[in-house]
Amino acid sequence: MAKSDAHMEQRKPMGQRIRDFMVDYGRQWELQSMILPGVIFMIIFCYIPIYGLTIAFKNYTVIDTLDTAPWVGLENFKIILSDKYFWDSVVNTLGISFLKLLIGFVIPIVLAIMIFEVGHTRFKKIVQTVSYLPHFLSWIVLGGMLITWFSTTGMFNQLLLDLGVISQPHNIMLDAGKYWWIATLSDIWKEAGWGTILYLAIMSKIDPTYYEAAKIDGASRLRQIWNITIPNMKMIISLNLILTISGLLGSNLDQTLVLMNSQNRARAEVINSYVYRMGMTQGDFSYATAVGLGVSIVSVILLVTANKVTSKLNDNQSVL
Repeated sequence: MAKSDAHMEQRKPMGQRIRDFMVDYGRQWELQSMILPGVIFMIIFCYIPIYGLTIAFKNYTVIDTLDTAPWVGLENFKIILSDKYFWDSVVNTLGISFLKLLIGFVIPIVLAIMIFEVGHTRFKKIVQTVSYLPHFLSWIVLGGMLITWFSTTGMFNQLLLDLGVISQPHNIMLDAGKYWWIATLSDIWKEAGWGTILYLAIMSKIDPTYYEAAKIDGASRLRQIWNITIPNMKMIISLNLILTISGLLGSNLDQTLVLMNSQNRARAEVINSYVYRMGMTQGDFSYATAVGLGVSIVSVILLVTANKVTSKLNDNQSVL
């Protein structure tokens, strides 16, 4: 019924939709007015700054204004296509993002199921608290911990020396070949526990009679998880997958700025840090804006494509 109502709503003329909105607003103006501060905030800080994207098509300097800067058309985008360092940052971004997608997307789901299956309430709360804690620590703190642990005199090297795995300690943070894994695993360590919140909320709403009926039919615990728990999480998993895919060209700038150094820069430089360096450090605002605009366009395309594919897999039920 809800799906039919939504379909009928889409077929209404725009004028009718506006009139219906005004009628609803008149009935609930107190509640509707509560969104006005948010709308004003969005207009001021999200929509008005869009005009600044015009400098991607200009040769903008700090002595110019948005209106006086000379137009150069697509010249900045042509420079991007021939910029080796930009494409190196794209490779690094995609490499780290795909590792986070393949590993970091699955781990919160598995962790949430494991927490949900814990029968002891007090122990469950302890596990949840411990897994959430890294999320509330900034990358300045976590990055400092990682740099200390992976140094030549740090805990990690000492452990490997004691186990006889290595004969000489070395600073892992200076090893560019290992940076992708360091970035991926440290991000999972920080965010995996926080990522279980939505999954646990969905699982708490599953009707317990489903599990009771499955037990009567002789289903094992793994079979119950596969046939009951995971199907009931399908929509939220699809939503998180869409958002993750749309952010493949994005990256954690805080993490990169903390963990990147002169030795691992070749594998650590991502698009966001490259834009930051070109714009804020070198002052090439037009080039940095052009890169950001291009990444945003590709991200929107990925978002729409992922939503279309996911809706096909979910029997044409669009998640977004």
